[in-house]
Amino acid sequence: MEYTQLGRAGVKVSRIVLGTMNFGPATDEDEAHRIMDRALELGVNFFDTANVYGRARKGWTEQIVGRWLASRPEARDKIVLATKVYQVMAEGPNERGLSAYHIRAQIEASLKRLQTDRIDLYQFHHLDRTVQWEEIWQAIDVLVAQGKVVYTGSSNFAGWTIARANEQAARRGGLGLVSEQSIYSLINRNIELEVVPAAQHYGLGVIPWSPLGGGLLGGVLAKAEGSWRRAEPHMLEAIERHRPQLERYEALAADKGVSPAILGLAWVLSRPGVTGPIIGPRTVSQLEDAVAALDVELDETDLQTLDELFPGPGGAAPEAYAW
Repeated sequence: MEYTQLGRAGVKVSRIVLGTMNFGPATDEDEAHRIMDRALELGVNFFDTANVYGRARKGWTEQIVGRWLASRPEARDKIVLATKVYQVMAEGPNERGLSAYHIRAQIEASLKRLQTDRIDLYQFHHLDRTVQWEEIWQAIDVLVAQGKVVYTGSSNFAGWTIARANEQAARRGGLGLVSEQSIYSLINRNIELEVVPAAQHYGLGVIPWSPLGGGLLGGVLAKAEGSWRRAEPHMLEAIERHRPQLERYEALAADKGVSPAILGLAWVLSRPGVTGPIIGPRTVSQLEDAVAALDVELDETDLQTLDELFPGPGGAAPEAYAW
């Protein structure tokens, strides 16, 4: 396993991030526990969840992780545990967002479900335009002083939001955000315009979610045509829209002797500023396959070919579109 610092924070995290969103809705609890056990064996020490995960049963995923931690108390200090706050958790005007009121209620609920005394990385799941950063950081300062939060990160933020958040934190003498969790893959490279440059400037580690483009980069063309027909209509449309690119992409993976999914993860791992992609395995074998991406080296020819197949926005702003 490879490790790196989480942005400018001193903590070391694995370059593969175990995402738990499938735990509960798609993966039963026993298999989820086996996945977490195997992740630790493989050296994966960065576990990501969210208070809202569980679909109709919000909080379900955190409960599964919490029962795993309770049954393996020695594991708690071996992992960097991340969760999130922002989403609607119940009916009522104060059951969502980043108000100090909601943050205070949700940290207590997450700690209870996760059966732990602290969240190592507490992430703002989305920007809340109705709340001032002074209020947000005041709430976080209290949680840090209480020992309930160690670091804070963002998710789905724009570059300017990262800048504003960290400038406000600096004025208060705080550490601010140390990570940004964004959608990022060969299929969607939009964050290269402003989010990645902002993250690098302020010392945030970038944690890509959906690193396989919602499954498009996972070898969809190699699957039986019948499985396509059972897929969601938007997935079928995306396959047809990207078919020429995907054909060359899957051929490149075959030439390198790796699966398309491993090739896609290896590309994300090669990108500047990336801490590690979030993988959401439904089985132990899927976890093991994903970790294998760390062993894949892409040379300049590979990277150039992938750039030609899936061109990004042209670099950072404003050079990408104005110069």
